[in-house]
Amino acid sequence: MVRKNLRPSTRTVYLCLACLSLALHLILACFCLAVLQTACILPTSSSSSSSSSSSVPRTDTQHHQSFSSSSKKLPASRQHDEHPKLNATGFNYKDKDSLREEELISEVIKGQSKLEALFKHPLYNLPRPQLLEDDWLLRVKETTEERKPGSEEEAREDSITGDSQWQSASEEEGYDKVTWTSDVETHPPWLRFHLGISRWELYRREDPNLNKLTHYLATQRILGAVQKTGGTQLKLLISFPNYGQALLKPMKQSRDAETDVNLFYFSDFERHNAEISAFHLDRLLGFNRIPPVVGRLLNVTTEIREITTDHRVSRTFFTSPVGNVCFYGQCEYYCSTEHPVCGQPHALEVSLAAMLPDLTLAPRRSWRSPWRRSYSRTKRALWEKDLAYCDTVKQTPPYNQGTRLVDLIDMAILDFLMSNMDRHHYETFEKFGNKTFLLHLDNGRAFGRHSRDELSILAPLQQCCRIRRSTLLRLRLLSHLGFRLSDVMRESLAQDPLAAVAPLLSEPHLSALDRRLATILQVVQTCQEHHNDVIYNDLEGDDRKYDPN
Repeated sequence: MVRKNLRPSTRTVYLCLACLSLALHLILACFCLAVLQTACILPTSSSSSSSSSSSVPRTDTQHHQSFSSSSKKLPASRQHDEHPKLNATGFNYKDKDSLREEELISEVIKGQSKLEALFKHPLYNLPRPQLLEDDWLLRVKETTEERKPGSEEEAREDSITGDSQWQSASEEEGYDKVTWTSDVETHPPWLRFHLGISRWELYRREDPNLNKLTHYLATQRILGAVQKTGGTQLKLLISFPNYGQALLKPMKQSRDAETDVNLFYFSDFERHNAEISAFHLDRLLGFNRIPPVVGRLLNVTTEIREITTDHRVSRTFFTSPVGNVCFYGQCEYYCSTEHPVCGQPHALEVSLAAMLPDLTLAPRRSWRSPWRRSYSRTKRALWEKDLAYCDTVKQTPPYNQGTRLVDLIDMAILDFLMSNMDRHHYETFEKFGNKTFLLHLDNGRAFGRHSRDELSILAPLQQCCRIRRSTLLRLRLLSHLGFRLSDVMRESLAQDPLAAVAPLLSEPHLSALDRRLATILQVVQTCQEHHNDVIYNDLEGDDRKYDPN
């Protein structure tokens, strides 16, 4: 009788114990899941976790991180994990997913991004030569210069001393009243950029004005928009209220669109994201020879159509069948209703590049590239037929002395990495003669194909077997796992305002950078096996000083 009364009580106890055990297991599982997510989830590019770097606001009202070497942010979430490990024989694709995951977790633990670590490396902080007065492109005019007594110049400049204000004489509607002094703090970012150009580079990577300039391009009110003359495709010259200007290239195709393999290089589209990506890549290579470029999302109606005074632009506006506002302007290629630039319905992605000083102030010389392509469907250039072509180039001024030849090879390396076949000319500032850097301008046809590597772009390196030591060491550094080019490029591009819309480069393009980098290093190795004078030594100390290990 007692046993019958105990059975229901015992069953109840067992049931309670089972429920309690199940609850404890569920709590433990939730705790473990939360810990794993905390360890593995990366902050996105729009995260506000960085507290030390200055910001570049997006074109909507949100803020986005600027181009800063002190950035604490990590690469944005990836779409694919195709990032092979570089080794002596090429790429190892085994266990790439687990390898990538370990690297990202390691970065979170260390609390330092690859981009930040890269810019702290000695190769990116080399001592610079002391700059003399003639090494600056532009200087503020000193008032102590001799003038003829009683001259008009003296009368005019007596009221404009070194500490007085420079008043704008223009009364054009919409422009700001200019009040600049000799104090650099009163100068707008575009003027500081112009005054910072030297014989050896367009800008210094660590210059705080670089952040201000990109912020300025991404947010400044647009006052005017006219079509830029010259070139084969549509470009606009944008004016800002403080007399600054920028070169606009609009979005013509999606980021994932790859150039048709049957299309000739001289018939390819120009891409806005190519201009932005080229600036970032040039900076990662330590060249600093492309003017700063930033992406921007603008209103094609209020910021172009309603303010333009250029009839070549205004009369080509129309509304597409789906209600998007479009225009096409006038140019040699792709300026027609079949190839319009369209908003969605008003929002349009563009690239804005900082303009160089006016040619009247800083004349530039245009040089025909010795490795220029034929721009013909049937003919081949001389360098494509003569393997000893470089021997002739080496005997031709200005390539027969100084750094001009290795400067040109630097440019070929940049072009090969981004698959740019459209490098027919390059420019230099006339003031500096032949002892200066090359301007890497007009990169809109880059990043068109990721599935194919155009080895002919490397012809200057292959035929001349000559490369700067600093360039080679940086390339080796960027092939190292801790500084992999695709990773630092992804992180750098994530700082652009347009990265909030979509990644500037697709993952296949980023993977192609690693593949092409390995190709360049292999070409250099082949050269070293057959030649003794491959390296142009521009550094002090041995290679161990710059070893990433």
